[in-house]
Amino acid sequence: MTLIPNEECKTLVLTGASRGIGHATVKRFSSAGWRVISCSRQPFLEDCPWEAGPENHIQVDLADTDSTLRAVARIKDRLKAQGSRLNALVNNAAVSPKGQGGSRLSSLDMPMEDWQHVFQVNFFAPIMLARGLIDELEAASGAVVNVSSVAGGRVHPFAGSAYATSKAALASLTRETAADFAPRGIRVNAISPGEIDTDILSPGTEALVPDIPMRRLGLPEEVAKAIYFLCTDPSSYINGAELHINGGQHV
Repeated sequence: MTLIPNEECKTLVLTGASRGIGHATVKRFSSAGWRVISCSRQPFLEDCPWEAGPENHIQVDLADTDSTLRAVARIKDRLKAQGSRLNALVNNAAVSPKGQGGSRLSSLDMPMEDWQHVFQVNFFAPIMLARGLIDELEAASGAVVNVSSVAGGRVHPFAGSAYATSKAALASLTRETAADFAPRGIRVNAISPGEIDTDILSPGTEALVPDIPMRRLGLPEEVAKAIYFLCTDPSSYINGAELHINGGQHV
């Protein structure tokens, strides 16, 4: 039996959904009635309170190109089986290797194989997903949101050089794909979070608060609301933008 696409239920594909910003994003979209297909290195945890998780979770290693391509095929099959279009893709997953004791890895310290690993996850996987799912996004006049970072625009005391340059590249990729995808009815934007209060904050992050004009850390929910905005109709004429979510830290 062929399912008729449910125009009322929109679908999001989200990488890096298990914690922090990703977890908050799942909750924000789910509360609005969206179906969320989560992509993660880890299998779905049975004790997760998200009821729709097991059938809407895809295990994928974004550091592996073959695994990423297989995930694209599985997402396509899942969308077809559910009679769904793809309304949004959020590239949130990222890795940021640290040195001993959580120290920052500079451009001199980071082994080349780690540079390649970071760029595969943080940069190449997002374009592989966006290109691989372009037909499904076009069918829904969908949106892509890339999660960059304040570290992409300045030397950061905790984020390593490979992470920072991969996020700068992702911001540039957002501009390029915004121009390339727009004729097909797909908007591409980026968000650039600053210091967000999650359980993966680097030790010492609180010391940066005095340098943030708003004098506080951001909340994952605040980032999730911005992502939701960029995926929905109120942002229908926003394309190729990078939205800074950092309390003014970037100024």
